[in-house]
Amino acid sequence: MKIIANIVPVVKLYHSLTYLTKYRKELIAAREAGDDEREREFILKATDTWSNHLVKAFDIQLRVEGRENIPARGPVVFVSNHQGYADILISCAVLNRFQFGFVAKNNLAKVPLYGRWIKDIRSVMIEREDARASLRAINEGIGLIDRGFSLLIFPEGTRSRGKIMNRFRKGSLRLATKSGVPVVPITINGSYRIFEEPGVLREGVSVDFIIHPAIETKDMEKNAANNLSTEVEEMIRGALKRLS
Repeated sequence: MKIIANIVPVVKLYHSLTYLTKYRKELIAAREAGDDEREREFILKATDTWSNHLVKAFDIQLRVEGRENIPARGPVVFVSNHQGYADILISCAVLNRFQFGFVAKNNLAKVPLYGRWIKDIRSVMIEREDARASLRAINEGIGLIDRGFSLLIFPEGTRSRGKIMNRFRKGSLRLATKSGVPVVPITINGSYRIFEEPGVLREGVSVDFIIHPAIETKDMEKNAANNLSTEVEEMIRGALKRLS
């Protein structure tokens, strides 16, 4: 029964991918020309157009707090809890000041159409069970950040699918501390109600999105860098508790 109920929403979802490909030609041309600034411009245009279309199509009610905490420019590393698939589009809709890609599981790259897009926007694909591959991915991410590209990390490593947040994976913020760029913690609450809770794509869901003050990591002492993951995790947990 849920398969039937999902047919129309899934068609709507896949149709929205045309908004991502709208700027692909210019994006790839800029990449091939080595014009990072122009590439970031077209990545942002694609993700902003796509995400806002879906927010309207599924009537997602966003309650955003802390927009003033978004840095004026990148690169930065956003760090968020991960309740559901919708976190990706919601983040793109709210954090639209500059481009960012995702640190994502390698199997997402295999999803038809979507997989190509997730790589096009300069996401870093990571094989979590392969230590060497994970190290290569971290170095790839650092290289992108050094060139001005921003990233968003979900340190839980997988969706919580509900209110209870998973523990952050150890070393998940190494990408930010090694790069020396600001870390911007994000709290998302309610996104699991869009799909994970009902098992069908649901419209009209309200989602809280809190942007916490940026944490500077440049010249951060080793002990503080080692404790950064715990600090950010507790900050996000505290916000979730407050929202509950």
